[in-house]
Parts: sequence; C-alpha cells; structure tokens
Amino acid sequence: MSFDFTKDGRTILEAQLSELKEWMNQGYEERRKNFGSKLLCYSPTAYPYKISDHKQVSPHNFVSLSVTGTSCSLRCEHCDGQLLKGMESTVTPESLFERCKQIKDKGGQGVLISGGSDSEGYVPLERFGESIQRVKSELGLEVVVHTGLVSETTAHYLAEAQIDAAMLDIIGDERVSREVYHIENGPKKMRQSLDILESLDIPTVPHVLVGLDYGRLGGELEALEMISQGSPAAVVVIALSPVRKTAMENVEPPSPEDIGKVLTIARFGMKRIPLLLGCARPMGQHKIDTDMYAIQSGTNGIALISQEGVDFARERYLQPVFLDVCCSLAYKSMNSINV
Repeated sequence: MSFDFTKDGRTILEAQLSELKEWMNQGYEERRKNFGSKLLCYSPTAYPYKISDHKQVSPHNFVSLSVTGTSCSLRCEHCDGQLLKGMESTVTPESLFERCKQIKDKGGQGVLISGGSDSEGYVPLERFGESIQRVKSELGLEVVVHTGLVSETTAHYLAEAQIDAAMLDIIGDERVSREVYHIENGPKKMRQSLDILESLDIPTVPHVLVGLDYGRLGGELEALEMISQGSPAAVVVIALSPVRKTAMENVEPPSPEDIGKVLTIARFGMKRIPLLLGCARPMGQHKIDTDMYAIQSGTNGIALISQEGVDFARERYLQPVFLDVCCSLAYKSMNSINV
C-alpha cells in the first residue's frame, strides 16, 4: 500500500501502544522482506563503547573532527556549541589533513568532518575543499561531512572530493526551525540543500531529531515527508538528549515510545531506504527501551546499541553485525556485507 504521511503518519503518532505494536510488526516484516536479517550495529570511535558482544577495535578507527573548533555562531537552543567539545579541533586545512594522515597511519578507516555554523546555518567548509579531496584521494579514508545548509559552491567542492556521505539535520516545522535553530525558512532551505547535494550525486543521509521542540513532537512527520521527496542514501533518526549549559538542560526528552512512532512512520514512508537509529539520544534505560522500539519497528541499524538491544535482536531472529564507523555509511555497509 502507498503510505500517506499526513493521514497514516498522524494515525501512528496518535496510536495507543497496542495499535502501535501492530504497525511496528508490519514495519518489521517489511524490513525483513526488503533487507533480510542483518542488524547493523555501529560504534564510531569518537564515543568510547564496549558491551559484552563487542569492543571497539581501535580509538582511531573513525574520529570526529571540527573545522571550527568549539566555535558556533548559530547557538541552537538544544546545543549552544556544547556538542562541538566532543570533537577534535582542526581549524585549518593543513591541520585537518595532518590529523587525517595520523588517523590513516594508525590504521583508521575514516572521519566525520563537522563544525559550528555561521549565523545563517552554514558550516564554513569551502576553504577545506582541497584538503578533504586529498584525504579521499591520497589517504583513501572514508569521509562523512556534517554540512549544515549548503551552497552550490560548497556542494561542488564536496562532489569533487567524492565524499562518502553528507549529513544534514532536517526540520519540518518553521517555528521550531526559527526558535530552536535560529534559521528563518528552515524547512525550505534544508530541502534546497538536499536538492543541491543530490543533484551532484552526493549520497545524502538526512537526520531527524525527535523532540527538538523542547522535548515535544513537532515537525518530525513533515521532516520525513520532505526527505521522502528526494533520494536519500539512508535516513537517521536521533532524539533530543538534554545537554548541560543549554536552554534545554532540564527538558524531559521524548519517550522511547514516541521515538518508536517516528521510526515506524519512517519505515513505512521509505520502505526501501536504509533506516538507522543514530548515536545522539538519551542513555541508560531510555536507550535500552529505544533500542527495543527501533528493532521492532524495522530499522536496519542502531548506533551504540545496548547489550539488551543485541539480545533482543537475536530473539527476533536478526543477526547483529558490528561496525566501528558512522551509521551514515549504512548504504555502503549493506552492500559490503550482502544485506
């Protein structure tokens, strides 16, 4: 059946748990039919990770780098630049390439290149274009770029470099974009950025952040519909995890059930697109419960999966496959392991 984001998506959002389970069961069966039984379990080495079933092979395998250090002019309400503190600073093209060379020399597989945005929502990537191209052509590392909004000039640099994936947060609600991200006409600009990237055959991996509206659902359904209008290589769902020293530090995050609803809508709306539960989400029991919903709703992979999630996946006859890279590379992972 065709899936109507407005009608069917709203039905799932408003579903009671018993009804949601029926939807998730259908989504799970769709996933098995279209993708088989492998569950991709990602652990990019920017985050220390160890469970009974898996330990990261090396802290250098897939590292996160920021081309602006801890600087960000956008000052989003949920982050305020705090998340950049978890990335290594490479603020010049020379330092970016040199750090990537060190990673390669230590046996690393790839890097995530990110950074803070200017006041309009663009990460200043253009002057790093040549260095990124060298990282690909000379070092052979996999390169994932968190772009923010993109201009045609930036996109051409990324296309020439042949990056492996471009990640971009997508917001479906104009008010949330304005009040939280401080970007006017955000949904339109985000869709335009995806159009620019996709027109140059750059694999796009849009992210939808559940609960961005101070923990409430608002615009996630519309964001998924926007994404479905293009040709994403994969779709990642993440969730608000309140960060200290931000306006949202005391906000109640969205429930695992609500995250499960968004994942279920994404599964039905984009049946043949790899769907991932990303690493940015609350930890502890919340994470365990969210893993369970993700598995039931038919996701293809989970970043930083809990041991409980692994055990539950096996109970559902799925086969966990562990990869110490960014989950945005799912479209490549699925080809390499014959999913």
